[in-house]
Amino acid sequence: MKTDQYSLLKEKLASKAYSSIFVLVDENTDKFCLDIFIKKTNIDKFNKITINSGEENKNIDTCLMIWDKLNFFNADRKSLLINLGGGVLTDVGGFAASTYLRGINFVNIPTTLLGMVDAAHGGKTGIDFKLLKNQIGVFREPKEVILDSVYLTTLKKDEFINGYAEIFKHSLLTNKKDLNFNSLIKLDFHKDVNFIIEKYSEIKKEIVELDKFESNQRKILNLGHTIGHAVESYSYMNPNFKELRHGEAIIVGIITELYISYKQLDFPIIDLKNIKSNILKYFDQVKFDNKDISLIYDLLAYDKKNEGEKVNFVLLKEIGRPIIDQEVSEEVFRESFKFYNQSL
Repeated sequence: MKTDQYSLLKEKLASKAYSSIFVLVDENTDKFCLDIFIKKTNIDKFNKITINSGEENKNIDTCLMIWDKLNFFNADRKSLLINLGGGVLTDVGGFAASTYLRGINFVNIPTTLLGMVDAAHGGKTGIDFKLLKNQIGVFREPKEVILDSVYLTTLKKDEFINGYAEIFKHSLLTNKKDLNFNSLIKLDFHKDVNFIIEKYSEIKKEIVELDKFESNQRKILNLGHTIGHAVESYSYMNPNFKELRHGEAIIVGIITELYISYKQLDFPIIDLKNIKSNILKYFDQVKFDNKDISLIYDLLAYDKKNEGEKVNFVLLKEIGRPIIDQEVSEEVFRESFKFYNQSL
């Protein structure tokens, strides 16, 4: 990683390039990360906006509050919003900045592993609508993404591990043998974290550069997300079901969609079982009954990748060979959950 990740931002702040600076935090990053940010940047004048953490707050009401604060502090088109937080915060902050006065500049400083390798990159901003994932949003790149692993020391163990869902996904998409899944699981997830952040965020950035608006190649980044997003939404909608973090839901999506890949594209069964057993060393296995599976299947109708009534999946022919726009029958969908539910 670069010696000083903050050099460009500090240069801009010192040059008075922006009329006003806003820092968006939630209650956690306000407490644990803001002082680190201030020391790293030497920033001396800014307006703080605080939102509530959690996926349940990734909605239009949070945006209304951010826009109201920007108005209150007389933000203009030369203002800058710095998003200091995890994936929910950078998604919401990016969307709020992209739509305020038809767009003001923003910088993402992710404070979670998931944000560092995935959410903060790629120019996707957005919010959930009626608990459906990422239904409202725009494509707009941040002026800068600052990756600083020092913020990871503020995380609890389960939140740190949550970020590995997207890293696992990236390792399944790459054809680089030194970075694929079988190489990743040989690394020490704590000691090698700087290497992991740099290399696996680069995988996403390379894919995005080929297809910024997700018309073709970028779709492969949705591996595990067609089912994963439906599972995540379901966990928030059903009061009798455990609410899942994004990473926990994506792990369910990865395993089930790799089973579908095995059924439809002959993805090697030995790889499927190896991936499942290794992933579930880090993530608890969630149990789904037939009613859960039926309701999750119904939620696929709201997936943003759909075309007409067709639900599009990303499947794997083999590790490093994703295939986009695959249709899946309800029967195979249900089979995939039976495989997921099986004990190791």
